Amino acid sequence: MNLIRLQHEAIQSEELLKHVQQRSDGAVALFLGTVRDHNLDRDVTELSYSAYEEMARRELERVCEQAQDRFEIGRVAAVHRLGLLQIEEVAVAVAVAAPHRAAAFDGCRFIMDQLKQTVPIWKRERFVGGEEWIEGDGRS
Repeated sequence: MNLIRLQHEAIQSEELLKHVQQRSDGAVALFLGTVRDHNLDRDVTELSYSAYEEMARRELERVCEQAQDRFEIGRVAAVHRLGLLQIEEVAVAVAVAAPHRAAAFDGCRFIMDQLKQTVPIWKRERFVGGEEWIEGDGRS
């Protein structure tokens, strides 16, 4: 069973690791996406995330299931923060367990890439001098 959650509280990576790893797994990949202090040549002060929660949760579940169908991976945990986040806070975490490292890495990357493209979570970036909604991976 996968752990899929949208939450306002801080993400506890240890919880995700404990959830995914089983005795048959030789690898666990953990990705933590954190709030950085710059983007698009601007000094970022904070981020705010919002979502259509029911749809976002369903889509995130679908993405995780796709990863399990595509790669030889076991359990998955994917958690995204909502609300106001400060610099260095964890905004998103994905943990993937697998018998071997390549599948764990590939599954983790696939989930993050698809999450950014398809899950209806919106990011509002506040920076020195203003704020703006950021789409996709935020590098455009």
